[in-house]
Amino acid sequence: MLDDSSRFAALLAELSGLTTEAQTADRGDLDLLDTIDLVRAMNTEDRRVPEAVAAQGEQIALAVDGITERFRRGGRLIYIGAGTAGRIGVLDASECPPTFGTDPSMVVGVIAGGEQAIRSAVEDAEDDEEAAIADLERLSLAPGDTVVGISASGRTPYVVSGLVHAREVGALTVAIAANADSAIGAAAEIAIEVVTGPEFISGSTRLKSGTAQKLVVNMLTTLSMIKLGKTYRGVMVDLQATNEKLRVRSVRTVAQLAGVGIEEAAEALGLADGSVKLALLLLATGADASAAAHALAEAGGILRDAIRALN
Repeated sequence: MLDDSSRFAALLAELSGLTTEAQTADRGDLDLLDTIDLVRAMNTEDRRVPEAVAAQGEQIALAVDGITERFRRGGRLIYIGAGTAGRIGVLDASECPPTFGTDPSMVVGVIAGGEQAIRSAVEDAEDDEEAAIADLERLSLAPGDTVVGISASGRTPYVVSGLVHAREVGALTVAIAANADSAIGAAAEIAIEVVTGPEFISGSTRLKSGTAQKLVVNMLTTLSMIKLGKTYRGVMVDLQATNEKLRVRSVRTVAQLAGVGIEEAAEALGLADGSVKLALLLLATGADASAAAHALAEAGGILRDAIRALN
């Protein structure tokens, strides 16, 4: 067992080798810059992020296909992370039900330290390897699920432990890191290592690393939902109209995609019990609601296929 001084030295050496912890010589004068120069300098750094994400396109595509395949079999997508990375997973999971009409259990965000850590830092939670296993066991993790571990450094013990456990269970494992040759990348079957370089403020991985994580998780859920038929002609057609704005959006969406007036769109939505996708199918085929719902189910929720089957 390493004593405290040896452990500190080892950790210091490990962190010193991470690009996310690196310092750049031209950052020493930030506090002396005018505000507009600060804006321009930070924006210049931020523009590097999409290019770094694009470099991982093939790995992201592998992850999307794996997630989609498991969704089709009833599996779940489970994000696991600590701090900023954990919050990004929780955010993406929470936005799937209203955007795509999914059950809240389909995409889940797990953060080290639990619900409290979403709003406040929970000290040492990211180092608790046993907690990651317990958190996944509490969800009854199964081989048909996908676990996506998120960590800017790529070495967070909570995330590494969660991925190792998930792989032992037989779930698909994906890692999102901001450093190459990461520990979480080694623990997962698919490693998405988006190397964004030193942060605008050294070590503040809520910046470029966090932006990269958000872009990647956007892709994982959005693209898998597209492949599941949650969109039609580039528009959300499985949204849940839970407020007035979304109800108006539903009517407008049906009117625009079906090429009908507002009143006809609203009438179709009424017959479809508020389902945009079903209303579009009714208008496209003239089928009654029962036959249209059956065709949609037979088509696996893919609107294009259901229209083809009824026409």
